[in-house]
Amino acid sequence: MSNTALITGASSGIGREFARYHAKRGGDLIITARRADALEALKAELEAAHDVKVTVVALDLGAPDGAAQLYAATKDHKIDVLINNAGFGGQGAFTDRALDADLAMIDLNVKALVALTHMVAKDMVAHGGGKILNVSSTAAYMPGPLQATYFATKAYVSSFSQALDAELRDKGITVTALEPGYVATEFAAVADLEGTGLAAQKGSTADKVAKFGYDAMLRGDLRAINEGQLRFMLNWIMPWLPRRMAMNMIKKMQTK
Repeated sequence: MSNTALITGASSGIGREFARYHAKRGGDLIITARRADALEALKAELEAAHDVKVTVVALDLGAPDGAAQLYAATKDHKIDVLINNAGFGGQGAFTDRALDADLAMIDLNVKALVALTHMVAKDMVAHGGGKILNVSSTAAYMPGPLQATYFATKAYVSSFSQALDAELRDKGITVTALEPGYVATEFAAVADLEGTGLAAQKGSTADKVAKFGYDAMLRGDLRAINEGQLRFMLNWIMPWLPRRMAMNMIKKMQTK
């Protein structure tokens, strides 16, 4: 029985840890990101440690045809698990940021995810089953001043994931949205969040978040927040706060 996972954004952080965890469980992998050298190093590590087959596809998933190129490169594989992990953020007031940067964020965080999911999910339907894990964020629960576009993309991912699960569950496919809090990865540096209250948090580690999300996917959970206190706050406190108060709290956390 095949157990092949396609993981985007696999060259570092949570994506790399997803790949390690899946390989440890004996599954083959297709890993993709822009950095070919990091992917090849991960391939060598996993094949040596776990006797699995790892296929590397180095490309820019956020490019206009990125998702189509990736899907074409996987046509000889039956994908049992799709983990949409690739994405990035960016700190700053919306009108101060370069528009191209925010549009590129939407292209990767939303458009590429939707396109790849559509292609792979259709195959899963034809095969009669599969697991999809979309990496969202606690940002999905609120607007995000000073990361307006990023928070909006994650709200989309979580909403999209839940709707897909409702459509696909009776076809043997579950869709899980992983919504972690702050995680100590390259994300903060890439998003220019260093020096903010958000990045000052200890946060969780990439390996713990990956295991939590992967296990939630196996169970078929709809949404998965890795920290209990965050789950309580976002589900039982945040909805009752005055909206402007909540946004001011988020803005303060993301101010340098």
